Amino acid sequence: MDAHDGGAARAVAALGRFCVRRRFAVIGAWVLLVAALVLGARAVGTPTDNDVSLPGTDSQLVRDLTATPEAPLTTGTVILVAEDAQTLSGVLAATAASLRGVAHVTTVRPPSAPEGSLSADGRTGWFTVGVDVRRAELTKPVARAVTDAARSAAGGVRVLPGGAFAQVIDGSGSTGDEYFGLVLAALVLFPALGGVTGAVLALLSAALAVVATLQVVGLAGNLTSMPAQASTLALMIGLGVGIDYSLFLLNRFRALTRSGLVAPEAIERAARDSGTAVAVAGVTVAVALAGLSLTGVPLLQTLAWTCGIAVLCAVLAALTLLPALTALAGGRIARGGTLHNRLTRRAGSGGFWARQADRVTRRPWLAGGFAVVLLALLSAPAFDLRLGQLDAGSSPEVTAVRQADDAISAAFGPGTGTPLTVLGRVTTPITGSADPRVAELVAAVRAQPGVAAVGPPKPSGDGRVVTVQAVPSTSGGDPATAGLVHRLRTEPVPGMTVHVGGAVAARVDLAERVSDTLPLVIGVVVLLSVVVLLLAFRAPLLALKAAVMDVISIGAAYGVLTAVFTWGWGVTWIGLSGPIPIPSFVPLMLFALLFGLSMDYEVFLLSDVRRRWHQTGDNLRSVREGLLGTGRVITAAAAIMVGVFLAFVPNNDPTIKMFGVGLAVAIAVDATVVRCLLVPATMAMLGELTWWTPGRGARGRGARTPVS
Repeated sequence: MDAHDGGAARAVAALGRFCVRRRFAVIGAWVLLVAALVLGARAVGTPTDNDVSLPGTDSQLVRDLTATPEAPLTTGTVILVAEDAQTLSGVLAATAASLRGVAHVTTVRPPSAPEGSLSADGRTGWFTVGVDVRRAELTKPVARAVTDAARSAAGGVRVLPGGAFAQVIDGSGSTGDEYFGLVLAALVLFPALGGVTGAVLALLSAALAVVATLQVVGLAGNLTSMPAQASTLALMIGLGVGIDYSLFLLNRFRALTRSGLVAPEAIERAARDSGTAVAVAGVTVAVALAGLSLTGVPLLQTLAWTCGIAVLCAVLAALTLLPALTALAGGRIARGGTLHNRLTRRAGSGGFWARQADRVTRRPWLAGGFAVVLLALLSAPAFDLRLGQLDAGSSPEVTAVRQADDAISAAFGPGTGTPLTVLGRVTTPITGSADPRVAELVAAVRAQPGVAAVGPPKPSGDGRVVTVQAVPSTSGGDPATAGLVHRLRTEPVPGMTVHVGGAVAARVDLAERVSDTLPLVIGVVVLLSVVVLLLAFRAPLLALKAAVMDVISIGAAYGVLTAVFTWGWGVTWIGLSGPIPIPSFVPLMLFALLFGLSMDYEVFLLSDVRRRWHQTGDNLRSVREGLLGTGRVITAAAAIMVGVFLAFVPNNDPTIKMFGVGLAVAIAVDATVVRCLLVPATMAMLGELTWWTPGRGARGRGARTPVS
């Protein structure tokens, strides 16, 4: 942006000037802040909790009515699979004794046929093990110690962790694969920023912002329920936007130094131009994520604000830490390396982007039509987007939760690991299990198609409710199980009001909540983003066009997501054994993330075009020069972000795989097809109408000055 942008640009420029003059204080403050956060996180801990609450839903009501005073322990399972019943029975006593000797273990319940934890053939059973550690603080060493103790005592028998132990052992945090994204980022930054110095500064700024983000998110786990995916998503988003924002600022700084400005002045101008664009882009991402608060789903709200923290830290680092670091090494960045200078000369003297800019602006209808056809092909599969429920069977075969689920499903049936809790509420207290109303409830549940087994009824102490465990004949991810939940909820039982809870019922309620609020969230996100762009550019058609372009990019991401995960195209290449359902919250979360992230490139391109428009008054020339000036850096930034997102695809969590694929595809499409073809073609076709402002017209601009 330029001087015509008013207070925001002046404030960002003043911040950049301050950081240059107080460079050592700013760098020291960042180092001290990150160090304090790391030490605090190590001292207090960073607990995670995948427990999902859904206020106002049927499943949450069951959970609240069956809640007991919190016990100081977590329960998990240890599964034993033997060749025959005799072998299994021969190791049960020794295994139980070994488990009781493990630190933190408080209770051990061996397999039992009456309790349903011993298979009919006697070859498979599970121990229920309680530990004196809260679920949010259960660690891998504790879970592995329990499993190892069972293995040492049950020689010749296959031992698998299950339940909470398997979930903790698998985790969903850093796997090390994200370092591939950092390597790719370094390879892209090296030629883009003129050598090692620029690349190191960009990576250092982004890295400190990410470390700060992860510590804040981890510490927040002590105050609220923090899903394990939150830190992974924050890491993914933080790395992507942090490196991109640094690239945008450093690229502008280099351009200004090549025009003759000294380093301090170039840093201030870069902060005013690209820094203001970064601030607007960050605000747009935050606004898009804030729209998820309208869902009323704590899981989505938590994921939204943790990703928002990542973006905020990235913006703060780009506007404060990076100018300070650049002031220390400005001369070395400004000079650049031989490769970078050669690429710059080629780009400025008729290179690819010059030819591309000419092609798009000379034949905008052809370029726009080609882009529309390509985007339509990519988006077409989205019409077959089918939402469903993930369960342990959706995880990769190498994970502990998948192996445990396979063993239990083979021995007990596919629905054993995901039982439904059917609760009956009465107005007059139940006299006991022999109460006719209890018998009616059990009979009604047992008569439902899709119910494999029904556990014994358990009346509450006050006789106001009675619960029955119903084991489905289908897995938790099967649509038939969701259908069973709906049938049980509508089954009439004389004298009772029936409610259904459990993990599957909670996911059904989550899907319905997301579906109900989806139109509202999308509408609010789009509207607020248009308002932000309108305030930034003061051009209604430009703001509306930007929102439409973002929606188009998201449609392409949905199409690829459907082709991969629903149709199974290449799904084995990313570590899954076959097609899996797409959870209902993934498309909504992706919409908010992508709508915000796509605006990064939109704002960066439009800021450059608008600056040239104010200086020349020639729309076609401004579009052409804007595309020429930003095409290379936008492509480099997109390559970095795509690499970062793809680096998370090997993660064992299927949800993280979906986010990685969806985000990578959308950014790749957005930075190439949309930003470099469709956007400039549309602006060329609209002409001066692009900059129309009510009451001022298209030419309500300031004095023209030479383009720098």
